Amino acid sequence: MSPAPVRFHDPRATVDDFASSMLVRCPRCDRLAHFERRPCTPPDAEGKRYPHTRLVCRSCGLCRIGTGPSHGPWPALWLRTGTRHGELWAYNLQHLDLIRRFVAADLRERVPWYDHGRKMTLVARLPAWMKNAKNRDEMLRAVDRLRATVIAPG
Repeated sequence: MSPAPVRFHDPRATVDDFASSMLVRCPRCDRLAHFERRPCTPPDAEGKRYPHTRLVCRSCGLCRIGTGPSHGPWPALWLRTGTRHGELWAYNLQHLDLIRRFVAADLRERVPWYDHGRKMTLVARLPAWMKNAKNRDEMLRAVDRLRATVIAPG
């Protein structure tokens, strides 16, 4: 008897669900830092709203807080690696886990076409080379390498 296939059911997550908290490279020491976007500020005199951003590095103690349209460029993502097919990236460990569960699954279930709600979810927007079963082993190795850069054993 063959084992039951690993199933993945699309949770209808979008990139915005993961973009509020990111693991990035510290601009000062080039080590792991945490970048987060908070909800928008109250409207200013012109009626515009801007998100609060905060960058914190535990290695060197850097802490930058910004508000407004010119609070500087976003730092480079920490969870990012190249494969022979393209670049794999994730905002945080939850995003990386979603990609891993999707890639590892033998059976990938989407919501029915007649169901109302988000159609172009994060998993639906993944490139074809990530979805291809022949690249599964390489993708899983890349995801595990990225995870190991954040979670050190012992």
